[in-house]
Amino acid sequence: MSYKKQISDYIDAHIDDMIKDTIELCRINSVGGAYEEGKPYGDGPYTALMAAKQLCESYGFKTTNYDNYVITADMGENERHLDILAHMDVVAPGDGWTVTEPFDPIVKDGKIYGRGTSDDKGPAVAALYAMRAVKELGIPVSKNCRLILGSDEERGSNDIVHYYAKEPEAPMTFSPDAEFPLTNVEKGQFRGILTAKFDKTEGVRDLIEFNGGTTTNIVPGKAYAIISSDFNDDEIRNIAAEVTKETGVAFVVAGNEKGLIINAEGKGAHASLPEDGNNAVLALLMLMTRISFTESKKVSLIRELSRLFPYGDHFGKAMGIDLKDDIAGPTTVSMNIVKLEGDSIFANFDSRTCIDANEENTVAPAKKACEEAGFEFEHTYVAPHAVPADSDFIKTLLGAYESVTGLEGRCIAMGGGTYVHHLKNGVAFGAVGETTDTHMHGADEFMLISELADAAKIFAISIAELCK
Repeated sequence: MSYKKQISDYIDAHIDDMIKDTIELCRINSVGGAYEEGKPYGDGPYTALMAAKQLCESYGFKTTNYDNYVITADMGENERHLDILAHMDVVAPGDGWTVTEPFDPIVKDGKIYGRGTSDDKGPAVAALYAMRAVKELGIPVSKNCRLILGSDEERGSNDIVHYYAKEPEAPMTFSPDAEFPLTNVEKGQFRGILTAKFDKTEGVRDLIEFNGGTTTNIVPGKAYAIISSDFNDDEIRNIAAEVTKETGVAFVVAGNEKGLIINAEGKGAHASLPEDGNNAVLALLMLMTRISFTESKKVSLIRELSRLFPYGDHFGKAMGIDLKDDIAGPTTVSMNIVKLEGDSIFANFDSRTCIDANEENTVAPAKKACEEAGFEFEHTYVAPHAVPADSDFIKTLLGAYESVTGLEGRCIAMGGGTYVHHLKNGVAFGAVGETTDTHMHGADEFMLISELADAAKIFAISIAELCK
């Protein structure tokens, strides 16, 4: 840690530039979209990737463009020893922003607000400035550090699959896409899609439409249902009031051209921590089960969906997949998208599985439960990821963290998945403070300026130690 003071002074002197660069990147709406020629994930991620490429080049780094999937910036020409993986794409902005608009980032109360400030454009800037510090301070290193910036992390990380089809893994890799101290265990990722068809119904006491959630990995904060107009408004409001008492989700009942619309408002959250949100879809499903509809297959499917994913069941108990271990903690489950209209229903859940979970004890029982309830079932499953906590690599990273923050460095597990999930010696390292809730994937996402600076210092010390 012999260069700690020089690095700290350098980052403190450049913090205004770090803020400016973060804001400029966060002005770009880089939510993934449909393929366009030369733009694998749409115009937004491509534009953000090219802006990051230009930024890296402006600071003297040699860049390489991997078919507009990924760009890299190399600190030097020597043997590649350390990779830092970050991403320029972001999740959908969602609802409920109050401090600023999602893509109009501002500085307020020591924070940078805007979509992507903490996930993952701010951390990417911290990594870039860490490389700048080592390079411009002339800290002697004999091995290369490469910054790898992708554009599809939020929708499956196919960009990194493309990159690693062309390049080998570095001996060590970290991704600043989580929180400090260090994540060496990432839960498995199990996502299921339930679909069903039914005869279209039109009549009295009918459920006409149900719609909630937009993104697989975000707990939905809003949802709505439309029921036929022959229901008594006060009756529905009384049922809604009872559900509000039980769930905390608020409901507003009003008439529209189709019938009665019931709007539900809860609280969004990252799907890896469903208990941090208040799932409007599940509360609205509960409400639907208490309304006396005319019997139909459609209504039966809604009841089955609520039975399989009851409000408050964050761990998959109703599906028989509630497992827990001492390393990763419990498996979590969150139903995040439900759409019913016409003659079909679509539902999409996100589960983060513990280390002990596998296809046999998790996927198979979930599939069986969903199919017995009358749904067709499709899924994807990615096994958990773990790196030994006693490696010199991890010890060096935690030493840098302790040196800058004065806090204890230790390994933790998380439910979120990062770019390093499939890398043999890859961990998630920062860039957010352990106890800071940056509203990642939610409304009013922010990055603390003090933590942005600390992350850059920690990363720079790590680079100097690992690449010397």
